[in-house]
Amino acid sequence: MNKKIVIGIAVGIGILALLAIVSYAGSPKSSDSTANTSSGQPAEKIEVVHFHGTQQCWSCVHVGEYALKTIKERFPEEYENGTIVFIDVNGELPTNKDIVTKYKARSSSLFVNAITAGNDNIHEDATVWRLVSNEQQFMDYFEAELKKLLGKR
Repeated sequence: MNKKIVIGIAVGIGILALLAIVSYAGSPKSSDSTANTSSGQPAEKIEVVHFHGTQQCWSCVHVGEYALKTIKERFPEEYENGTIVFIDVNGELPTNKDIVTKYKARSSSLFVNAITAGNDNIHEDATVWRLVSNEQQFMDYFEAELKKLLGKR
């Protein structure tokens, strides 16, 4: 197959995935802010879960990379002690069915679970997709959101 055709198909798939994410972002379970847990208490633990398919577009790759970079660089103590964990999940693999079901992930997405008193407070952060083209803005935004969840405003 011609390289241009392969590239065109890959770009098309990436665009379709992004369109699915944008249309899904308006659903009731989606949130543009990770500002509070349902209890209003600071999170004891935060799970940041990056869901993706086997073949990832540029945006999908970078959402995961920037989220992990933000955690490692701006929350090194919390990352080291397990207060903030990053989980990278290929949602197409049968072995990941349980976590896909738990988070109700449908496509490439970034979920944040702020665990308080042993209770999950799971929501999708759709804002990261609008910021993926600017690493600094992405990291500043995501750092602020995680700080809010930790009660570090």
